[in-house]
Amino acid sequence: MAYRWYVLILMVSVYTLSITDRYMITQVLEPIRLELHLTAGGVGALTGLGLGLFYITMGFPISWMIDRGSRRAIVSASIIGWSAMTVATGLSRNYWQLLVSRVGIGVGEAGGTPGANSLISDYFPASRRPMAATVFSLGAPIGAYFASDTTGAIADLHGWRAPFLWLGLPGVIVGLLIYFTVREPRRGNLDAHIADAKPSVMDAMRYLWTQRSAVHVMAASALTALWGWGLMYWTPTFLNQVYGLSSGQAGAITGNIHLFGGCAATVFTGWLLTRPSMADPRRIVRLMGWWIGAATLVSLVIYTTHSLALVKILFWLFIPSIYFYIGPCFGLLLNLAEPRMRAVFCAATLFAANFLNLIVAPVGVGSIADWLGPGHVETPESLRIAMLCLVPTGLWASFHYFWSTRRIVADQERATGIALTAPA
Repeated sequence: MAYRWYVLILMVSVYTLSITDRYMITQVLEPIRLELHLTAGGVGALTGLGLGLFYITMGFPISWMIDRGSRRAIVSASIIGWSAMTVATGLSRNYWQLLVSRVGIGVGEAGGTPGANSLISDYFPASRRPMAATVFSLGAPIGAYFASDTTGAIADLHGWRAPFLWLGLPGVIVGLLIYFTVREPRRGNLDAHIADAKPSVMDAMRYLWTQRSAVHVMAASALTALWGWGLMYWTPTFLNQVYGLSSGQAGAITGNIHLFGGCAATVFTGWLLTRPSMADPRRIVRLMGWWIGAATLVSLVIYTTHSLALVKILFWLFIPSIYFYIGPCFGLLLNLAEPRMRAVFCAATLFAANFLNLIVAPVGVGSIADWLGPGHVETPESLRIAMLCLVPTGLWASFHYFWSTRRIVADQERATGIALTAPA
């Protein structure tokens, strides 16, 4: 029991560093844009497109290896690799060096989350996986805190490059701990179905397509990422431009909300998923549908109002909500995939989510802001309007959460071989 929690805590560290190294650049978009003389669309493409493209395209081949090889070794190599490229970001002196380092982070991170989730699924039984996945998702608010508050404070004192040097090195230590202390469990050892066959990526994708509830849960989580994380990608720049805040001042506003609000939302979700009433997955997706729908309306007010005081208050409702879905969605998908397909299911989810929040949101919002500005030059108000274009996607996500209830029980029983006994 204690060892499985040790492994889970290490996997939380993997996710923490992944979120930190991926999103810390959003806190310094404005200094980078000014130094390199870029438009909003240009800095969005530089910081999001390269990382996002390689992250999502490398996810499938690396997940294929995860479902066949040593997950411990792949996760360890991944975190050491992307941490080294984070340091390289801080050493970059021009556009192309920065682009290559962002691409390297994307390649490295492609193996982190799928491998970590696959390991977790073989340390915790099906009934405890949503809870374990929710604990794992604590890495998101902790990582976002470092990516915002810590990054902003260091950048104000030492320039935008310094945070990447300071925050890139811990990943090497975590990677070595994983390699030397984590045991590789037998795949599917806690499921009724233990398959020795090694399905191809296409086999897993065909199986995924027949698990219709999994398709809707993936769509819902991807759209939630587009809505929540897409808005947060541009929020530091929004605070810089609209309210005249520095990177450190913007990070001081959002950082504590990520840490305390995000962790509170995640812990509450983890506690909730341990309740007997939540053994029915239909109740989980219904709850997420209502929660994200309500938070979408809050985000509409945040990016419409001109009151910084109101924005600060509403951030305490909006920012925690972007963590609410992560653990439940991963936990549900682990139970909707057969044991040797879990990494590919995770990769498919990350492909959709990160295509939207690392490519569509950075490039799309920046390009719309440029297009709407006078002479196609971004202004604070054009950025506001561009961000408001993302807001309705939260309601779209809610639709898919509700739609998944139709088949989620049957699909979970099919994948795990464990019948659901709780009532709807």
